Amino acid sequence: MTAQLWQPGEAGVLRLPSGRLLRGRGLREPMPSGHPPTFGVYLLGTAPPEFGWESRWIRWPDFRLPADPSYGRKVLIEAWERSESDRVEIACGGGRGRTGTALACVAVLDGVPAAEAVAFVREHYHPRAVETPWQKRFVRAFRP
Repeated sequence: MTAQLWQPGEAGVLRLPSGRLLRGRGLREPMPSGHPPTFGVYLLGTAPPEFGWESRWIRWPDFRLPADPSYGRKVLIEAWERSESDRVEIACGGGRGRTGTALACVAVLDGVPAAEAVAFVREHYHPRAVETPWQKRFVRAFRP
């Protein structure tokens, strides 16, 4: 059974060029109203709590990069694949740096050129997404 997907214009929802929708958010903020995710990717330095839906944790300290980039890539591919039929959420503490970086990588998987993915996410998700120079380099080097 297919879940009701995110709606364009909902808080934090990013529409990829393919039309797939993902939600980015900061975990320090209250959960947006509406349906909860059916699949989440959590980008934190320490393991997150149980959320009540299927999720993956990428060990990713604040202002840094994934501790295991290969595993991070695998999880982001899964998030992109599942976004076709699931309400996929990608989140970190503040919802900007790590979340923006991960969303930019998912945009690359969706066909956005790596050199344009940061600008795409800043335009369509948050203007301050992807916070550090090394996060920007990580996105530019990300390959589908």
